[in-house]
Amino acid sequence: MGESTQKTGGWRNNKWVRAAIPALLLHCSIGTVYCWSLFSQEIADYIGFSKGAIEWAFSFAIFFLGMSAAFLGNMVEKDIRKSSLISTVCFALGMALTGFFIFYGGQHRGSVLALVGIYISYGFIMGIGLGTGYLSPVKTLMLWFKDHKGLATGLAVAGFGAAKAIASPIMTSMLSGLGEGGIWKMFVILAAIYFVMMLTGALLLKKPEGWYEPKGKGEKPSLIRVLKTKPISNYIGIWLMFYINITCGLALISQEKMIFKCLGFAASAGILSTISAIFNAGGRIGFSSWADSMKDRNTIYKMIFILSIGFTGIAIFTNGISKGSGNIVLAILVLALVYVVNAGYGGGFSNVPTLLSDHYGMGSISAIHGITLSAWAFAGLTGNQAAAFIVKHFGKEETVTYLEKGVEHTAKVNPTGYQNVLIFTALLYIVALLACMILVKQTDKAKNNKKTA
Repeated sequence: MGESTQKTGGWRNNKWVRAAIPALLLHCSIGTVYCWSLFSQEIADYIGFSKGAIEWAFSFAIFFLGMSAAFLGNMVEKDIRKSSLISTVCFALGMALTGFFIFYGGQHRGSVLALVGIYISYGFIMGIGLGTGYLSPVKTLMLWFKDHKGLATGLAVAGFGAAKAIASPIMTSMLSGLGEGGIWKMFVILAAIYFVMMLTGALLLKKPEGWYEPKGKGEKPSLIRVLKTKPISNYIGIWLMFYINITCGLALISQEKMIFKCLGFAASAGILSTISAIFNAGGRIGFSSWADSMKDRNTIYKMIFILSIGFTGIAIFTNGISKGSGNIVLAILVLALVYVVNAGYGGGFSNVPTLLSDHYGMGSISAIHGITLSAWAFAGLTGNQAAAFIVKHFGKEETVTYLEKGVEHTAKVNPTGYQNVLIFTALLYIVALLACMILVKQTDKAKNNKKTA
């Protein structure tokens, strides 16, 4: 690929400098897309639209993340430098343009142009940056850390998961400190900061010396032929369980703050959500590094789904969300459910590239991983919306009162609606477990280990 001309030795061929640090710089930047909920209401108020209308910008961002990864996976395969630079430009430009359209919307409240501009900037342009940036370091990490691929991808993807926990207090401080128009100023300032971070990562990122990248038609089989090396049901199973894990995770995570309020933890909802983000990031590292020691990485997904089904079932049968406010044991069980689902949600992301590499090899892993991320695109359009639909149409709203910094607040909650969300996710987790056990076959490595055992 023309990247093996660097001199050997020193930092130029150090796996941390050439893979791990660049991956964290890229993923810690693009992962801030999950901070949207912190300022979506403020954007809505500033430009004169409903929060529901604004929320579609985030859904579009996740959709185009998955679709750009699916369609640009081959480009990432051929040139990680080019793909990471495209990610840098698109992500920073998307943020800056989002800031501009928020500014324009503030000057022309209710302007459809401002709303559509935010959709295009945050959703489409940033979405392309998200998809290419998410993919770019993954194969490089697995090549550098070939004996600990799960740990390596877990570290990078953990950066994506932890970005919200890192950036949230910074963004909150900026919003309060920048005064009038702070919302659009924050986007412009952060666009410049993330551009520098991502550009540094893009310039440092490099595949290891000696890696031969197949190029010709006779050397590199088509993606379809690679997928045909196993029964197509195998890949369908991986895609389906990945999609369901994200859908269920988003369905619960999108309601978790309201669930905390049902449990009587309204004043501590922010802290509890930060702990959720830590479990999310920890699951990305923990589950993927644990999988390195397993004969078959698919075992990790079985564990994730069994744990999720078990804790969800407990919360359903004890009616924990509805009764947790007056029962500390039930409240703790519901908190445990939220944290287990967060950890499994993160672990599902970090294990999918290594599971795919075990089944289909490293030659086309970026392209295959990219197509698989289309599951994320569709889950981004279904997870939050399904949960919102259930909460809106089932159950009954109640008012809870709580003190925060000595001031009394009220919030509308729907305990029955949240319980019904759990029934929805439990059924999906069961489908995912069946797909995991029936459709996804053992890898050749696992079969060989059994024979030699």
